[in-house]
Amino acid sequence: MIRENSIKLSLSYAVASKVKDYSQLMKFNLTFMVVFSSVVGYLLVPGVEFSLIKIVELFAGGLLVSGSANTINQLIEVETDKLMKRTAVRPLPSGRVSENEARVLAFATAISGVLIMAWAFNWLSAGLSLLSLVVYAFIYTPWKKWNSMAVLVGGIPGAMPLLIGWAAGANELGAGGWSLYALQFVWQFPHFWAIAWIGHNDYKTVGFKLLPNGSEPNRMVAIQAVMYTFLLIPLGFLPYLLGVSGGISAIIVLLATLFFLYRAINLYRKCDAPAARKLMFGSYIYLTIMQLALLADKVHNI
Repeated sequence: MIRENSIKLSLSYAVASKVKDYSQLMKFNLTFMVVFSSVVGYLLVPGVEFSLIKIVELFAGGLLVSGSANTINQLIEVETDKLMKRTAVRPLPSGRVSENEARVLAFATAISGVLIMAWAFNWLSAGLSLLSLVVYAFIYTPWKKWNSMAVLVGGIPGAMPLLIGWAAGANELGAGGWSLYALQFVWQFPHFWAIAWIGHNDYKTVGFKLLPNGSEPNRMVAIQAVMYTFLLIPLGFLPYLLGVSGGISAIIVLLATLFFLYRAINLYRKCDAPAARKLMFGSYIYLTIMQLALLADKVHNI
């Protein structure tokens, strides 16, 4: 009996460890945020009402596709990850998961995720999901070692979740969907530059070029972060002007943008890692407030 219980405990531990490793490969926390954006984009479509079944299907498809992209990213960067303290403990560089095992996981999750999007919604959202995976995993990932245009390239799939959600609900890429895409696309520049500022030493060690013109953290980087954040002010009014959301949300988004802009200006003033960290967290606060405000003030009839 004792031996039998010991075997069961060992098996349970092994399964739990494997689930944890797969979760880290798929970057579950990051993937959850990505899929949340897709759900917001879906629910913002005029005529689309909340359906728990549809939300679960969208979460399932999005989690699988985004998780596959993250797994492929780590497969490509396994040697790079070994050189950085922050990433050396990941499942692949630490040897807890083999590369073949990760390849099977990436393939299975990509195929199943795309098929769920096609079956539950439409082929447009499925195609956009696949496009996002390909650009992120196979173009953006290696581009990080070429030049700082990687941030621009990475912005293409990075802004896709809202558009994928919109396509899932509308089965078309309307002006409303593109306005959401524009907001998240521009948001990524100050967001990623803040992250690149904080992790500059690690990134420089492995040859990642994520700051503008491959430069060091300096005021020129900070002023560009300010400029892109400022662009969010006019872009924030597009959902209102296009009838996606109401005037109250436009005001809330404006206030959130001004807060985000303040954090960017603070980086320009101080030019240090703590200010960059505040900008990074400010970017998350802005994105959350922006999406929830638009959703809460959705215009149901256009």
